[in-house]
Amino acid sequence: MSKTGGSTNTSAGLPDAAVPSLTPSAFAVAVGARLRAVRHQTGLSLLAVEKLSNHEFGKSALGAYECGKRVITVPRLLRLALLYNVPVEHLLPPGDYPDPQDAGTGPSRPAGSVHPRRVGIDLVRLKEASGPERQVLWPIINMIQLRRQDFNGRMITIREGDLRTIAYIYGITPDAMERRLDDLGVLVAS
Repeated sequence: MSKTGGSTNTSAGLPDAAVPSLTPSAFAVAVGARLRAVRHQTGLSLLAVEKLSNHEFGKSALGAYECGKRVITVPRLLRLALLYNVPVEHLLPPGDYPDPQDAGTGPSRPAGSVHPRRVGIDLVRLKEASGPERQVLWPIINMIQLRRQDFNGRMITIREGDLRTIAYIYGITPDAMERRLDDLGVLVAS
């Protein structure tokens, strides 16, 4: 129990009320439910997905993802989104998660904000970047470019929904993701 009388999530040091109740296993189950729902919406069987993916997604592995018995990696989630022809955020469970570094200070933007957030990303700098940040960001940015047919090659403006999805993958808020992009040196001043 915390001093305020509520229990505290010891892994993040945040009050339980500020942290979604998705443990890693609950998160895997929630993602699995979304995977199954989207597969059903596309009218595909497990076997059909296995064949369409040239056996990259075996029916038993995909079934295990859908039941939450296995955790899907980000690159595989991205490839599955491409296979289903849906934005990757459609494969993620809904939720607005606080940034652990913000110690549960509330939502990242005021409710009812009039102007949607847009973030510019310098594609040249991102392409030159190295390390795990680039390895995760580049395929996501490429998918956004493909979806929009936006190939100017120098910069791309990430819309609020895309920023929220990228932040979700990193397990942080959109504000924290914007700071992370700035730290990486790929954020374009607006």
